[in-house]
Amino acid sequence: MRSDHLGWRFDADRRDPQPQVAAAVVMTTVLRPGLRTAIESVYAQDLQGGIQLLIGIDQALDPVEPLLELLRKRPPQISALVLDPGYSTSTRHGGLYPAHDGGALRTVLSFLANSRRVAYLDDDNRWLPNHLSSLARAIEGVDWAWSLRAFVDGETGAELCEDIWDSLGPGKGLRAKSLGGFVDVNCMMLDKLRAAAVLPDWVEPMPGQKHTADRRVFRRLCELPSAGTGLATVRYSIRPTFNLWPRIRKHLQERPAG
Repeated sequence: MRSDHLGWRFDADRRDPQPQVAAAVVMTTVLRPGLRTAIESVYAQDLQGGIQLLIGIDQALDPVEPLLELLRKRPPQISALVLDPGYSTSTRHGGLYPAHDGGALRTVLSFLANSRRVAYLDDDNRWLPNHLSSLARAIEGVDWAWSLRAFVDGETGAELCEDIWDSLGPGKGLRAKSLGGFVDVNCMMLDKLRAAAVLPDWVEPMPGQKHTADRRVFRRLCELPSAGTGLATVRYSIRPTFNLWPRIRKHLQERPAG
């Protein structure tokens, strides 16, 4: 482990850090408690080859030491880079960029990633073990790939149902007409060389909104070749304030028992 004024670096066991790894995972965080579960789901990935975990601290709501201790216990094939500028780049916390979910961090970390394949994970969600491996297969020959997602209760962690309404891919779902479809950021993997022009869009939400940079990125990505895995490998945490909650509750009530 090496530290400097900006953060911490954890190298993979007995591995030269220079060669590119199989996939990189970009996370932005305010050090919420759910971060541990999210990171542990990265540790459990069955992807063959190295994985680089890049974590950007937008604002530290809790001490960083538990995160560093967790990274010290990472599997041998996983390296990690923690970037903590000491200030927020998001206007939400006094920074310059309007994206409330990390400011400029997703863009910066995407460019820093030591892999062409870059996936994204929020600090309150998690992946199934085959998430990265299935995306890595799907992205071969295209600019980006996506998975499907299932909803889980943000309080209990209980699985609710698969998302059959919204994050379904280009041309599908509730936003097919208004946005051309939708793919949630937690479901995306980008080839960052083929889709390089899209990376700066992570700093800019849709006009008049605060948490919608993923929609802007999605609209740009729709212009590029893509492929879906067809697998719901993302577990997306929701609460009763979530905009789809009425549909989810109705679906659960009408779903046959057993």
